[in-house]
Amino acid sequence: MSDNMQLAQRDSGAVARQEADETRRRVTLAPAVDIFEDAHAVTLLADLPGVPREKLDIKVHDGSLTIEGESVVPVPPDLALSHAEVRAPYFSRRFAVSDDFETSKIEASLKDGVLKLTIPRRDEAKPRRIEVHVG
Repeated sequence: MSDNMQLAQRDSGAVARQEADETRRRVTLAPAVDIFEDAHAVTLLADLPGVPREKLDIKVHDGSLTIEGESVVPVPPDLALSHAEVRAPYFSRRFAVSDDFETSKIEASLKDGVLKLTIPRRDEAKPRRIEVHVG
């Protein structure tokens, strides 16, 4: 076998090992969040850098809100990845949502790597002012 053929076989083995290492190195991160609350709703801002809308999944079920997304880190075709500590991180975070909120009316938007969720309160759960009568 020629030296060129042996080199090609070693390179393909190295590529397979590198792909396996990248799969093992896939990291699940809990996105950082800021939560704001007022009498009408809760607004949640989650940092999801590199996550496109197509790779974002938001679910509400049985009092639980789940945010999942996969970052897409493009590598130009003329460059080869030589080192990666976190390759295409996967984001996942779960929150408990009380019955005070109208989960069927959640609004979501994604801009510049920040997910904004607005979860409105049910009318019955909104604070209301009680008028006091004199006499």
